[in-house]
Amino acid sequence: MSLPALRRWSIRLLILAVLLAAAYFGWRTYSKPKPLEVNVVEVGYGRVEATVANTRAGTVKPCRRAKLAPQGGGQIARLLVKEGDRVAAGQILLELWNVDLAAQIRLSEEQAGATKARRNEACAAAQAARREAVRQQQLVVQGFVSAAVMDKAASEADVREAACRAATAEIAAAEARVDTARAALSRTVLRAPFAGIVAEVTGEQGEYSTPSPPGIPTPPAIDLIDDACLYVTAPIDEVDAPRIQVGLPARIALDAFPGQHFAGRVRRIAPYVLEVEKQARTVEVEVVFTDPKAAKTLLVGYSADAEIILESRDQVLRVPAQALLDGNKVLVLNNGMLEERRVELGLANWEYSEVRSGLKSGEQVVTSLELEGVTAGVPAVVKPKQKP
Repeated sequence: MSLPALRRWSIRLLILAVLLAAAYFGWRTYSKPKPLEVNVVEVGYGRVEATVANTRAGTVKPCRRAKLAPQGGGQIARLLVKEGDRVAAGQILLELWNVDLAAQIRLSEEQAGATKARRNEACAAAQAARREAVRQQQLVVQGFVSAAVMDKAASEADVREAACRAATAEIAAAEARVDTARAALSRTVLRAPFAGIVAEVTGEQGEYSTPSPPGIPTPPAIDLIDDACLYVTAPIDEVDAPRIQVGLPARIALDAFPGQHFAGRVRRIAPYVLEVEKQARTVEVEVVFTDPKAAKTLLVGYSADAEIILESRDQVLRVPAQALLDGNKVLVLNNGMLEERRVELGLANWEYSEVRSGLKSGEQVVTSLELEGVTAGVPAVVKPKQKP
């Protein structure tokens, strides 16, 4: 082959080699998997708590609540409150028709007064008779009257004194009758046993109010709530109950106040397990508000959640709960690749877990584990933050 022909073949081979290299580079470039965009959080230091929470919604309740009704039945003569009224302790709320009982009291008081007058009369007569007996005795000594006259005077004094004692005893009976009549009258008057707010009133003036027969509950005439003291009752799973102690701090959250928490503490743990059909067995735990003033705006009956703090540690290395995989593993974004890492955990709750080993402060752990393809060995980049 001549030299010019050899040169032409060399040029052709060089061009072919360049085209093959470009094709290979293009294939590698376009066939290389595109990095996943993932959400990450830097591992850092902070507070971690071990907590337990209620399994079902709890309820805000008042420390005192009374469903009041008169002791006996009768027609409502006076209804002195309406729903929403604030009342003082001892204030009259409702009064049944009681004209006959009031008249009975007046009659008993008049009879008691008459009995006292008779007692005073009988006792005065007894004193006069006793003085007369003493004079007759002196006259007998002087020889002016016979002993028989003295005996008659002494007997008369004894009789008068007995009448005085009988009249005195009748006063006690008359006063007891007055007390009985007043007690009967008081059963027709409904008073507030404590200061609070009237939640509900059943009945109107002129209607009849009847007490509940045995075993048959009827609506109360007045439902009174002491809203100055509130607490939350929450059902805790029986598995978590043994770790709870009276006095532990707690956080109270209410659906009516999203994003807001109220400080509380455990006041009472029920001494039994509540068994409800088709529900997990739970133990009722009462959590009181640490600051009663903060609970002033709350309404009785609000749904509430109580998170009880069993233990807490400050300034420990922690990782978000949403970054954890099964088996205490996490995915770490390291040099553009996802790397699986096993970690040793300490205290944990639904938000954070304490990291004892396996991670360092500043490392990036993946939190978007629900994305398809997020697994160890896959190239990834941090997902750009969306502009507001």
